[in-house]
Amino acid sequence: MKADFSSLVSLACHDLRTPLATVKGFARTLLGNKTLDERTVRWLGMIDAASDELVEQLDLLSLVARIEGGRYDPVTREVDSLEVARAAVPAATGVGAKVQIEPEAVERSLAALARAVSRHGGVEAYVVVDGSRIAIQPVTTAAGPVVLGEEMKDLGAAVAVRVVRALGGEVVLDGERLSVTLPVA
Repeated sequence: MKADFSSLVSLACHDLRTPLATVKGFARTLLGNKTLDERTVRWLGMIDAASDELVEQLDLLSLVARIEGGRYDPVTREVDSLEVARAAVPAATGVGAKVQIEPEAVERSLAALARAVSRHGGVEAYVVVDGSRIAIQPVTTAAGPVVLGEEMKDLGAAVAVRVVRALGGEVVLDGERLSVTLPVA
C-alpha cells in the first residue's frame, strides 16, 4: 500500500525525535557540569533552547499532518476562552465564554498567531476576548496573508488556522483584526 504524504510527514517527525532527544539530553547533561567556562555554558544553553524549538516545530508538523490526513482526533473539553487566551498571551483582556476545544492546541495556536502578527507585521499584537471570539490586532497588510496561512512563511500560523478550523472554529481577517471564533460549549 502506498503511503500518503501526511503519513510520511508523521513518520519523519516521529523518527527525528530520537536523535533530537539525544542531542538535547547530552546538552542538558553537560549543562550540569559546574566546571564549564561561561562561553561553553552559553553555547550549550543555545543548543538546549534550539532543541526545544525543534521539538515544537516537529509537534506542529505532526499535528498538521494528522489534520491534513484526516487523522486528527482532538480531545476537547469545556474551558473559558479568556483563560485560554491568557495562557497563550498573558496580557489578553476581555470577557470570556465557555468554549469546547482542545485547550493545549488552541493555546499554541493563539500564541503562534500573535507571534506571526508581530513578526510579520512589525507591530506588537494585542489580544481582546469577547465571548467565544478572540481578536488579535493590529494585523498589517503584509502580515494578513501570512497569519491566515495563505502565504507559507510561518509554520505556526499555518498550523494554527488549520487547528482552529478542524475544531469547528473560524479564523477571519477583518481589516486590521484577526478574529478567531471558537466553538461554544
